[in-house]
Amino acid sequence: MNAFWIILTGSLVATCCSLLGCFLILRRMAMVGDAISHAVLPGIVIAFMLTGSRDTIPMLIGAGLLGVLTTFLIEFFHRFARVQADAAIGVTFTWLFAIGIILISVFAGQVDLDQDCVLYGEIAYVPLDLILTDGGLSMGPRTVWMLAVVTLLIGAFIVLGYKELFLTTFDPAFAAAIGISTTLWYYLLMGAVSLTTVASFESVGAILVVAFLVAPPATAYLLTDDFKTMLGIAVALGIIASFAGYYLAVWMDGSIAGAIATVTGIEFLLAFLFSPSHGRLRRQKRVQVVGH
Repeated sequence: MNAFWIILTGSLVATCCSLLGCFLILRRMAMVGDAISHAVLPGIVIAFMLTGSRDTIPMLIGAGLLGVLTTFLIEFFHRFARVQADAAIGVTFTWLFAIGIILISVFAGQVDLDQDCVLYGEIAYVPLDLILTDGGLSMGPRTVWMLAVVTLLIGAFIVLGYKELFLTTFDPAFAAAIGISTTLWYYLLMGAVSLTTVASFESVGAILVVAFLVAPPATAYLLTDDFKTMLGIAVALGIIASFAGYYLAVWMDGSIAGAIATVTGIEFLLAFLFSPSHGRLRRQKRVQVVGH
């Protein structure tokens, strides 16, 4: 049963991250998830300082607020300081992460508040945190229920705002011309990314969140030129990686998150080599045929 909960958790995270990642890589902001996962550290420390508790809810609230602040700062530096988006991401997350480290060393040095534990959760521990009724009946892991709600929210957000998200991603000038606020939809998308990242990294680890945000969408991008198909393929690849990565980790007796992230990389490599339209080997074969 533990295998079921772990794979289900990975699949839920893969679904959320892959859907949002498709928009991020087309906006050339694929690493914003990595930025958020590091930049939320001061929010976690401040939440601890205000409440004196390491309970999940205040930690997630503090992390969530800093995640939203991170997206505002990235856009602020990009728009008003006129630096490239990747530079704005790098400056913001390193600065906020450093502040978090300082806060821990100064105000929480004598407390068991380990940034590695907070930021790099272990998916293998998901089945241990169960919701129990008064009668002792197990309702399943708390993380699964939380991620299921997040998945529904992200799915509803993309379905209801698909036209606006599509236009502001592919042709922001046209979107602005017909009255769609590109700034509003940018912040809505970044808010969704922040919610997903903060809800996921405590249980599955920041590395796996970033892997799901980037690798399945990038792989799907190589496999199709239709955006809706790209969304579906990205989700399917993420779920396949959750299954395959878990059993790879069991076979190797290694890290589950590391194995899942490795499978996403293998999927990308296979698409890079063998994609019918963009595969490297296919291109070389076409060039050889034309040359003859």
